[in-house]
Amino acid sequence: MTTGVDTDWQGWQESWDRQQEWYMPDREERFRIMLDMVEALVGPEPRVLDLACGTGTITARLLARFPQATSTGIDLDPALLTIARGTFEGDDRVTLVEADLTDPHWPARLPHESYDAVLTATALHWLRRDPLAALYGRISELVRHGGVFLNADHMIDDSTPRINAAERAHRHAAMERARRDGAVDWAEWWRLAAEHPTLGEPTARRFEIYGEHAEGDTPSADWHARVLREAGFGEIRPVWSSPSDTLLLALK
Repeated sequence: MTTGVDTDWQGWQESWDRQQEWYMPDREERFRIMLDMVEALVGPEPRVLDLACGTGTITARLLARFPQATSTGIDLDPALLTIARGTFEGDDRVTLVEADLTDPHWPARLPHESYDAVLTATALHWLRRDPLAALYGRISELVRHGGVFLNADHMIDDSTPRINAAERAHRHAAMERARRDGAVDWAEWWRLAAEHPTLGEPTARRFEIYGEHAEGDTPSADWHARVLREAGFGEIRPVWSSPSDTLLLALK
């Protein structure tokens, strides 16, 4: 697939980051903690699986911090993968794989049988509980003994409905202020991508695959921890959290 040599892929990466930060202003902090834990537990030269990698946000931060690391990015989104391919073209530390994480055979498409770390952020809430539990079983088989899985995502505690409602209202008010100030939101970002000469076609295919947005689940961190323990991880706990999101670490 051609990525369009005249496209400013770094610019598209940065625009994706700004759009995501509108929804998650503490986004960079979760990435910093994620990489701190990678370094602490598996060292500064990890072999990483960037799960549901999108544009390669985690991979970019991984390689900037750990130049000797390698990353396999896997995703199904043809538009975001187009940006990732353009961004990392010529970098032999990065392999990109197009695959559906609900397909039980996706691990066979990876270049390695095991990884020091599997990292993902703000992606697995696109899945319902049953396929997510099945995915956790496959991830456990890919993480080597002593390796880690880190998932930063929306993990909602249904036992605190008033807190949840207040946080949601506060977040929406902040987003409205950002919109009035001219920030590009999710819908506008995808509209711009659809109009781009290189991204237009993969963006159309992306919406054929996914529709407008996720129809998955956002279970609590306790649910994720229990399922990961059942999948074979030995130690699991949050290492960072915000009012709506948790970064959960699972040690094999």
